[in-house]
Amino acid sequence: MSLIVSIDTSTRGCSVALHQNGQLLTAYDLLAEKSSSGMLTTLIQQAVEHAGFHLSELDAVAVAKGPGSYTGLRIAVSTAKGLCFALDKPLLSVNTLEAMALQVSGFYNDSSLLCPMLDARRMEVYCAVFDRTLRYVEPTQAKIIESESFAELLQTHKVVFFGDGAAKCRAVFGAYENAVFLPVDLYPSAKTVGQLAVELFESRHFEDPETFEPFYLKEFMTTVPKKARVGL
Repeated sequence: MSLIVSIDTSTRGCSVALHQNGQLLTAYDLLAEKSSSGMLTTLIQQAVEHAGFHLSELDAVAVAKGPGSYTGLRIAVSTAKGLCFALDKPLLSVNTLEAMALQVSGFYNDSSLLCPMLDARRMEVYCAVFDRTLRYVEPTQAKIIESESFAELLQTHKVVFFGDGAAKCRAVFGAYENAVFLPVDLYPSAKTVGQLAVELFESRHFEDPETFEPFYLKEFMTTVPKKARVGL
């Protein structure tokens, strides 16, 4: 038996879901800009209460650990850790890209490969490649998109690109017949984070809330403004 609340704020907006024994009970997905910090705790409370439970009845808290937005990941992980400490519940973490791949894996029953992509600005993306059973073909990485970025895979497999980083690849991979792009935008969702979290819970693959950090993949970069020149 397991009652798990899942959180994802890897990109813009926020997503919360509640699963009981792997079955989805409630879910909220908000894609409004800057909604994560203001709405996340409210959505968690609503997701649990609308299903007829109290926060104290949770068995675990699951969070999408990244990669993704630095700020979004900090918000999600901080909120998840706070719940775990307050309720004395275990913490579970799921790779954001793996959870994205799960969203589309059921639509392909051939040798197609799945490549979820999150925008990392300019021509860079956070990505990974999975087969339809969610086994890694290429690991999670930050990759600069060039015409040869997936050349070897595209010669032998149909590769499905999706996520908010995939749009910048259309023109670059246009010469490859095996490059497929989903016709609709797909964003990370706590629904599939919760599905993957069930197996982690059953195998007791818990994180240490005191030391756990988001999977940023790259160091957060800041810029320091140049000092204004003093007038003569």
